[in-house]
This record gives sequence, structure tokens and C-alpha cells, in this order.
Amino acid sequence: MSFQYHEPVSLAEAVDLGARFGADGRFLAGGTDLIIQMRRGKVAPRHVLSLHRVPGLDAIELNGSVRLGALVTHRAIERCASFQGRLRGLVEGAEVVGGHQIRNVGTVGGNIINASPAADVVPVLLALDATITCVGADGERTLTLEEFLLEPGRTARRPGELLTAVRFAVPQGRTATAFLKAGRRRAMEISVVCVAARLTLDATGERCVEARIALGAVAPTTWRAREAERLLEGRPLTPEAMREAGRAAAAGCRPIGDVRASARYRRLLVETLVPRALARCRKRFE
Repeated sequence: MSFQYHEPVSLAEAVDLGARFGADGRFLAGGTDLIIQMRRGKVAPRHVLSLHRVPGLDAIELNGSVRLGALVTHRAIERCASFQGRLRGLVEGAEVVGGHQIRNVGTVGGNIINASPAADVVPVLLALDATITCVGADGERTLTLEEFLLEPGRTARRPGELLTAVRFAVPQGRTATAFLKAGRRRAMEISVVCVAARLTLDATGERCVEARIALGAVAPTTWRAREAERLLEGRPLTPEAMREAGRAAAAGCRPIGDVRASARYRRLLVETLVPRALARCRKRFE
């Protein structure tokens, strides 16, 4: 590997370098994906732009909404006390990313930019209706996370553009989140299937007002099971309703078969894990 290494000390400098180098440059956050890709020859940037001296990119801000800087690590999400209530699902997604060493350096921005359909934190962010902020030579723009993810390994980020933050509203009312992951091993494993759920119940705690179900590793990108969501909204949250949602999610997904699991097995996992994630949300209201 041969490349020039740069350490911009401001967002403006990082954006300027990104615009100057374009497709020849790569931003370096945690490096847990980029370095591996470079060693395997999958990418060969001529310029690597470290973001670690750019102030503010590693900040978690809460003020009616949540802003996660692109350099916020999975460990920081695990340890954030404000995420232990309605946002517990975000912690559950972060705490199964790789091992301790990976979570100490791996970042939420890198997890999104890598655009893996099996990413663990991304389904939770999708269930939270998260938006992405990118800054480039033409200024700042905001996209929904769903429209930002295009296909495996590809996002809507323009050449030289820098993802700076992820934002989502703090859930209100009787709302809970949950995340479940199935892998071939108990730890440090890429998801065979992962499921994130967000439920809001009415004042009685019986009827579903709003539902979000996001699935990983069952489609070209992290995917919203909208038909399953519609089946739940406006109905009592009974075990049968949750099983119906699981069947609808399984019917709508588009998994592949690979060395980790067959497409059929992935659908069976979706049918099983969706009701479990919903039931975990329901239990958190108790």
C-alpha cells in the first residue's frame, strides 16, 4: 500500500481536502473496515484523510433530538446513560459489533458508510427514522438514512463529501426499542439476520400507535418491513398480531443464500425474530 496521509484539523480543511482529492481520497474514521479493504486490495486510495483531529465529530448531543457525530464509537453508545431507556435498542445493536477492541475504535459513521446489509447499528437507526448529514464543496445536505443506503458497499455520498452526523428524534410517550441478532457464533460474528423494532403504544398500553421494523442481512440494504408495520398499527399488540408481523416481514424480504445461511433459513429467522423483538419492546413497558 502506498498513499499520502493527511490530518486536517478542522471540518473546513477536511472538506477542502476531500474536494481536492475526490475519488482518489478516503476519509479515515475507526479504520476497522477501510484498513482491511486496503490490505485486501479492494480499495487503493492515493490519499488517506484522518478525521481524528477534526473537533466535534466524536460528540453525542441530546436536546430533544439525538446527534451522533460520525466518529462516535460503538463503545461510546454502549456507555451513554441516556440510551438506557427508550433507546435501549441502540445499545443492544452497538454492543454486538465485533469484539471489545473493534467497539473501542469502530465508529457509527464508518458503520453507515461501509453500507453492509448486515450492519448491526444501522437497523436501529433506520427504525428511529434517522437522517444523515453530509458536507461537501457545495455545502451541507441532509438525507434520510433509507435513501442514503443504495446497495451493498455503496451510498449516496458524493465523491469528496464527508458524512458528519446522524440525527433522530428522541422517542416520546410509551415507546420502546429493541434489537436482536442471529449469528453462527455467540460473539464477534457477522449477522445472519438482525432485527430492530420500535413500538409506541397508546395510553392504555394495549394498542399499537406506531411501529417500525428494520431488518439486516435479508436484502441488498438494511430494509424496512412496512407491510409488517401496517399490520400492527391501530391494533391491540397481541401475540398473534406480532406473529402476523413476523410472517409479513419474512414474506417481504429478499435474502440471499451464502456460506452463512440459506435464503430459506434467513426467512425462517425473520419470522421468528420479529415477534421476539416486538415482545421485547412490549416487555419494556412493564
